Amino acid sequence: MAEAARDEARAAARKARAAATYADTCRRLLPPSASLHERSAAEMGMVAEVACVLTISEGTASAFLVQSRQLSTELPRTLTALQAGALSWQHARILCDETTGLGPAGAAALETHFLDPDAAKASRACLAGDLTPSRFRARARTWRERHHPVSIETRHTKCVLDRRVEYTPDRDGMAWLSAYLPADQAAAIWEHTTTTARSLQSPTEPRTLTQLRADTLAHTLLGGGTSNPGSISNESTGGAKCLADPGGERTAGQVPPPRAQVLVTVPVFSLLGLTDEPATLDGHGPIPASMARNLIANGAGSFHRVLTDPRDGAPLEIGRTSYRLTTAMRRWLRLRDAKCPFPGCNNHSLDNEADHLLAWADGGTTGISNLGQPCRKHHHLKHHSAWQPTPASKNEPPGWTSPTGRHYNSEHQDWEPPTWPDGSISSAGGPD
Repeated sequence: MAEAARDEARAAARKARAAATYADTCRRLLPPSASLHERSAAEMGMVAEVACVLTISEGTASAFLVQSRQLSTELPRTLTALQAGALSWQHARILCDETTGLGPAGAAALETHFLDPDAAKASRACLAGDLTPSRFRARARTWRERHHPVSIETRHTKCVLDRRVEYTPDRDGMAWLSAYLPADQAAAIWEHTTTTARSLQSPTEPRTLTQLRADTLAHTLLGGGTSNPGSISNESTGGAKCLADPGGERTAGQVPPPRAQVLVTVPVFSLLGLTDEPATLDGHGPIPASMARNLIANGAGSFHRVLTDPRDGAPLEIGRTSYRLTTAMRRWLRLRDAKCPFPGCNNHSLDNEADHLLAWADGGTTGISNLGQPCRKHHHLKHHSAWQPTPASKNEPPGWTSPTGRHYNSEHQDWEPPTWPDGSISSAGGPD
């Protein structure tokens, strides 16, 4: 299966090279005097040809040609890795998406970070080919937010104007309701629905956590809040009522500050307002420093402030020796792992369970290096199959060994040293 996956990657590289060569040839065949209309017609014909050859839509063919050109001209390292079978076509597409707008130097730096293990600033979170596409997109997006030539503050100010709710009908009497919101509001809504749904779980509750989340959201919007979680029934609720603000009176048109349990990691200089370096919102990724400062200034008690070390970007270790974990240790696990440590799992930390890697009964200690936070599914896998976690450290979550003996590394946090303010000793090249 591994060799078949490498063959698929090599085939994708050949298609991309061929598409880029074909498109370049078509453009070269146009006379220099060709009009804009003639060039547009030639482009349409070229896209139509690729669509017919590959039996795909013209929209998909157009995107494929753009990505093939990017790989051939702007991302040579990615194309080489694809040709070697070191990453999949999905990974290559993500690199095309996340390098858009970075410029040649930024694109090359992102490629180096995720594709070159010998680079000085190579990713500590795993290289691109060792991550599932969804996890790689999250990591590449985080890197892009940190290194984009336009500050995240500027981009956020522009994008927040596009906030909206969308409704899409679906089959079998169902529909999708989605919202494009500022990250702090969206994360808080998700954590609130998760916490409320978990409080409703019991041996006699037939609904799954996923169903309970959906019922919680519907009840909150249509049933007048969730001050009495037990009142959320398994039946559809009706009647639109005003959602009360649990934090006090609400000004018309103002969104109340989030109240759910969310972890936000803030570089110390950003918190002080000396730099605009992004903070990190648990389960989401980078957010503008102004958003993080606002969360803390507004006294959202469920947001836990974590100041990072100015030298390397990592927090300090917290530990203890008794069986039970302290609240501080649980928060540290969330910082270290950010999600379930099983390779490719997206279940982020609020839903996970702290677990001793070496059981307490077998001599295991309650220290950060002997703790993981697998989701319920992979916690069950550990105890009821031959899959076993490998040792962790204070900054690295455990990897996993499969029943066939293959070892899979877990995804590590990709901490980076923070940006020092202008005029500081470190930014001037002096000692730390």
